[in-house]
Amino acid sequence: MLAKRIIPCLDVRNGRVVKGVNFDGIKDVSSPIDLAKFYNQSGADELVFYDITASYENRSLFTDVLKTVASEIFIPLTVGGGINTLEDFDRVLKCGADKVSVNSGAIKNPALIGEAAKKYGDQCVVLSMDIKRVDGKFHIFSTGGRVDTGIDALQWAVNGEQSGAGELVVNSIDTDGVKNGFDLELLAEIQSRVKIPVIASGGAGKKEDFLELFKAGVADAGLAASVFHFKEINIKELKEYLKANEIEMRV
Repeated sequence: MLAKRIIPCLDVRNGRVVKGVNFDGIKDVSSPIDLAKFYNQSGADELVFYDITASYENRSLFTDVLKTVASEIFIPLTVGGGINTLEDFDRVLKCGADKVSVNSGAIKNPALIGEAAKKYGDQCVVLSMDIKRVDGKFHIFSTGGRVDTGIDALQWAVNGEQSGAGELVVNSIDTDGVKNGFDLELLAEIQSRVKIPVIASGGAGKKEDFLELFKAGVADAGLAASVFHFKEINIKELKEYLKANEIEMRV
């Protein structure tokens, strides 16, 4: 049985790590370089780096900060934000990323997933999905959760796998930053439709939320930001707690 993964997420804007609630009310947190070093030493299995306004501002991802972050850590690094072309994949990988997360870029050009998987391997391509309930259905949102595309999120997940994505990040806008637990209903719907790993994002508030997530069998990894940034949950203690509760963990 594969070990479950704990993944901190750095949402970066203007070179600083920030955090909001329901993708809104953004507050400054810290330097991405300092936080990356901290997570590298604290037992995180991977690290995610999102340039959260690159798509909205229609610009390329900040590569200077990214290069420094990549040079400071020895765990897998996934990078996203403003990824619209194969050239963007290439640039980010050359900066030190292990995997590239595509979201709005795949909505604009669904062929990008397959092209990137063919060139770099599907293990390198992560489809990130920002999802919110609209009239009882799960919709894909673009440009940092600002725009309702009307795309059915469950079908989009299936299409992503079929196109060649190696992993899915499921960001629930409904539970983002609320700290009442992961969106198990949404995750179960997606997990039942795909075979590739699913990373759950949005809603972690306490250690028990991760246990509930993994016991439900709806995700391969739990991703969180503020609970780790503000030291509300210690990653080493979290992994020991999960292992003690019969969840396979690398500790």
